[in-house]
Amino acid sequence: MKRLRWFILLVAVLAIAWLLLPGVVERRFNRTLHPPPYQPSAQARALHCTLTVADLHADSLLWGRNLLRRSSRGHIDLPRLADGNVSIQAFTVVTTSPRNLNIYQNSDSTDLIRYIAMFEGWPPRTWNSPKQRALYQAARLQKFADRSKGALVIIRSRSDLQQLLTTRNSGHVVAGFLGTEGAQPLEGRLENLDDLYAAGFRMMAPTHFTDTAIAGAAAGMTKGGLTDLGRQWVRAMESRHMLIDLAHASPATLRDVTAISTRPLIVSHTGVKGTCDNPRNLSDDDLRALARTRGVIGIGLWDTATCGSDARATARAIRYAVNIVGADHVALGSDFDGGVTTPFDSSGWAMLTDALLQEGFSEQDIHKIMGENVVRVLLETLP
Repeated sequence: MKRLRWFILLVAVLAIAWLLLPGVVERRFNRTLHPPPYQPSAQARALHCTLTVADLHADSLLWGRNLLRRSSRGHIDLPRLADGNVSIQAFTVVTTSPRNLNIYQNSDSTDLIRYIAMFEGWPPRTWNSPKQRALYQAARLQKFADRSKGALVIIRSRSDLQQLLTTRNSGHVVAGFLGTEGAQPLEGRLENLDDLYAAGFRMMAPTHFTDTAIAGAAAGMTKGGLTDLGRQWVRAMESRHMLIDLAHASPATLRDVTAISTRPLIVSHTGVKGTCDNPRNLSDDDLRALARTRGVIGIGLWDTATCGSDARATARAIRYAVNIVGADHVALGSDFDGGVTTPFDSSGWAMLTDALLQEGFSEQDIHKIMGENVVRVLLETLP
């Protein structure tokens, strides 16, 4: 009888931990310096309501929250996206992450996402497979869309996006599209790209924090460029009209991809060395190489990207990038829910609109930066 009581107590403790610990962990990793409500200027508030806001990067599907409900955790959910007037949100799935992650050098010998998958109750097929982790997170987004009563739609084609743009005035709708942080879900096999495409993925990066069979990462062990398989991957991505995302790519990988690409390239979330000099951010030459592809660079909100802690720091980085490549090639790449601290959550994008006005940007350029540039690239690239 005593053993039974201890067993019941152990089960109860584990159940409580399973319910509470994810929230504790996320509150530690996905922090917001200034919680809502936000108070932008009247001019910024009025302008922001007219924008098509598009954010190229958020890792929200990793954390197990119900994204249809407003939460005090993390940075993104559907109500907060609506408050921030966000029309297009990239949901980027993380499938591997090394222990002691840093922006300088990481080995793929460890994998923390396995433990997140097990602890959050993901299916056993995901525990040892980056591909299955990507497919599971894609299915989560589809379930949210199915249950959203039309407030969240997943865009897979140019026509999906065009329909959103023509109907958005009838009520706020968020268009989500899927990307992967790195080519790890391919598991070294290009044929796996077909399964990911069928699940809705329309964007993929060659690397995350570690090197892959495709290419070297900026924070990988070798800092190498595209492999032979990587060159095949570029052609396969372009033939499927999928966006290539060079966030986390090594300088050599960026040079290799920009040299052979025939479609616009993006960097979904980054900073610029001109305002924040570290290995994670882009040089002036990197910016120019990306702009030559007709692509866009998503400027982030976190301190490694901006060397700051407020919207003005992001606006300064945007100003620097625009001075180098022009307003047609700069966009938003928040890294919301990416294990970072941001100055505001997704309901507070008007604070950046305000900061851009203070930085002296014209309303026309703000429209481009806050979303129209992303719309252009999606319409040019999607199938």
